[in-house]
Amino acid sequence: MFAIRASGDRGHTQTPWLNSRHTFSFGSYYDPRYLGFSDLRVINDDVVAPAEGFGTHPHKNMEIVTVVLDGELEHRDSMGSRGVIKAGEIQKMSAGSGITHSEMNPSLSKPVHFLQIWIEPNIDDVKPEYMQTAPSPQELKSRLVRIASPKSTDSPITLHQNAEIYQTLLEQDKTVSFDITPAHKVWIHVATGAVSLDGHPLIAGDGVAVADETAEIRLRGIDPLSNVLIFKLRA
Repeated sequence: MFAIRASGDRGHTQTPWLNSRHTFSFGSYYDPRYLGFSDLRVINDDVVAPAEGFGTHPHKNMEIVTVVLDGELEHRDSMGSRGVIKAGEIQKMSAGSGITHSEMNPSLSKPVHFLQIWIEPNIDDVKPEYMQTAPSPQELKSRLVRIASPKSTDSPITLHQNAEIYQTLLEQDKTVSFDITPAHKVWIHVATGAVSLDGHPLIAGDGVAVADETAEIRLRGIDPLSNVLIFKLRA
């Protein structure tokens, strides 16, 4: 099963300071067809105005991954973690037994564009933790790199779930491939740019659900550089 989730069909939240597109049901946006995919619960595509953001609020028992696409995002939490995540960098927060945090745009002039991703954990009430990493753009160019997994030895980000996240910065006319089997579900998200999936064009914001398939999927770059995430999830 291959199913495309078109960018323009996603949910939309617009406020004076936030422009957010929701791949799955979130907040006031509800679509019973899109409640999540395996353990992947949220992909929010957020643009936050200068000097605005998400003030201090709580979370519990969720793996929260943030991928900054443009601009900068300032993180603070109740563990004392504090830092600025720049474009190209990734943070993960395991909410576990409970945490409060804020995510703000520190710039007075430039919006920040980022993805916020929620993955349901396979164990509740772990000790909250925070990680931040800066993948090398050169290493990501036209190759798939595993950026998150259950094992710290396999990736810079560790998840409390049997899930893996891969990333590529795919150059125009270059290809990457990914083997899939019915043992896993796969979600592909085009963060920026445009690519083709086995000949089907995909633009920024498009997602593709893959399940019950044995195949090699091939992505080819259409734009000069496209940022693509692939989630390998439980079947």
